[in-house]
Amino acid sequence: MILVKWRISPLWWPILAITGPLWLPFLLIRYQGFKKDRTRAQAGNRLRIGTARTFDISTVAEIEIRVLSEWRARDGFESEPGVSYHFRTDLGSLLYDVAFGDEGGVVAHNAGRLGITAEDIDAVVISHLHDDHMGGPRAFRSMELGYPASLRRSEPIPCFLPAEARADGFRVEVVRQPQLLMEGIASTGPLARRLFFLGWVEEQALVIRLQGKGVVVFSGCGHPTLPTILEMVTKMTPDPIYAIGGGLHLPLTQGRVGSLGIDLQTILGTGKPPWKRTTQEDIDVVARTIRDANPQRVFLSAHDSCDEALSRLASAVDCDVDVLEAGGVNRL
Repeated sequence: MILVKWRISPLWWPILAITGPLWLPFLLIRYQGFKKDRTRAQAGNRLRIGTARTFDISTVAEIEIRVLSEWRARDGFESEPGVSYHFRTDLGSLLYDVAFGDEGGVVAHNAGRLGITAEDIDAVVISHLHDDHMGGPRAFRSMELGYPASLRRSEPIPCFLPAEARADGFRVEVVRQPQLLMEGIASTGPLARRLFFLGWVEEQALVIRLQGKGVVVFSGCGHPTLPTILEMVTKMTPDPIYAIGGGLHLPLTQGRVGSLGIDLQTILGTGKPPWKRTTQEDIDVVARTIRDANPQRVFLSAHDSCDEALSRLASAVDCDVDVLEAGGVNRL
């Protein structure tokens, strides 16, 4: 039996009880807005998926995924609770998310260890505008991409964002719908979700068409939920799904970020009201979605899902499962 630890240490309980008249009204008001926005996000996603059309995506002969930032790291590499993946194909390369950028220094360090330079990046794609994907807390507060200085090219390259933000030194394009990003790699376009504490989020996933195998789908956090993302993918291409990767936000027994006896990720990072937790039912939905898609490979991110959730998912699906690690190189 797996014990689920307290999300808030009992030492805080007397303080919460005394201050209840201050924070309870805030939660109730926020819950009303949350319910309205949740319905609006679901309706918006149905409209986006309903109007999406199949379009031509060139096939690539090979894909190499180099992990620049993750919660887990191989020997000699650094880790952090953010993600950054370098995708290289025979037709080009791009950087998907930049974790905490230069605020953490992990992306630059690990890129150097992997031999990745600025010239190895033809475009940048940001999955969604949260600090652990767009360059750190300062980047999030200013809504300006916090891109690692050591990976910045002298000439502007494309930067594809899922919503309005600044990215100085790049040719910025806000993605509005499914579209081709570069030869062989497309975006699902932004799909929405209302998170209880973190508010409205628009997230785009990558779709890469691998010759003779099918499509590879990668998300940043999977906030719009995996069923929604894959439903959009099936509207974009009739090809079978060969691989699924990225974050799924399943802090089942504990989170990756906490402080002073408060497990922040299991409170702020679930997207649910604070009185609800991530449950086995949430894992079952994801596992069932993966089984229905029938991929050959799955790559799980540990930055937003606990080890127990990853273990249960791996046991529930019928394919090869890898947990992504900084410094890892995965070839498809």
